[in-house]
Amino acid sequence: MKISRILLISVFSLCASAWSVADTVTLTLADFTDTKGEKPGVGWAAEEGGVIHRAAKQGDLISVKEFSNFEIEWDWKISSGGNSGLKYWVNKFAKGGWLGIEYQMIDDAKHPDATKGDHNHSTASFYDIKSVNAEKSLKPAGEWNTSKVIAKDGKVQHFLNGALVGEIDAKGTELKECVAKSKFKAVEGFAPGHGHFLLQDHGDEVWFRNIRVTTP
Repeated sequence: MKISRILLISVFSLCASAWSVADTVTLTLADFTDTKGEKPGVGWAAEEGGVIHRAAKQGDLISVKEFSNFEIEWDWKISSGGNSGLKYWVNKFAKGGWLGIEYQMIDDAKHPDATKGDHNHSTASFYDIKSVNAEKSLKPAGEWNTSKVIAKDGKVQHFLNGALVGEIDAKGTELKECVAKSKFKAVEGFAPGHGHFLLQDHGDEVWFRNIRVTTP
């Protein structure tokens, strides 16, 4: 009985320790700037329920903070035929501007770009870098989806509506080999393992909700 109690206390201590070293925050529109470091323009609106709405042409949003190892989870919906994305490990380059790995968010059924390449332009793909499971569960345009990216010690995983749909090794050679075949092949230092988040303005209406980030 005494041993069981000691074990139980140890388990609770470990759990408490794990939670104490993790920090989860919910990002709002105030946690982003435009690409020039200024307050987001009127094309991006903060709406009820923690929604960030790209309602009109305004340009991309860049997170104020940078991240390396992280877990980011968010809800999103896209307009019919729309295209957008959430990028991570984003840095500014002399040629190309703000670039990073993109978690693609697109109307797979109606946007022509979704079927380009080796299906690495479809929803949840590592945009133009690597495709993901074609059997993914994607809700149609106008309905909320939930996505998640986990980046830990060089391993990156993409989730869609609760299911792991793809992963890539950013620490070994896999990411470098995939980037070398992509439109980013000439960008030296692309996706260095740290950087900002970016909410993309691709010209279409899109909604982000409850952007939750957990860091070690």
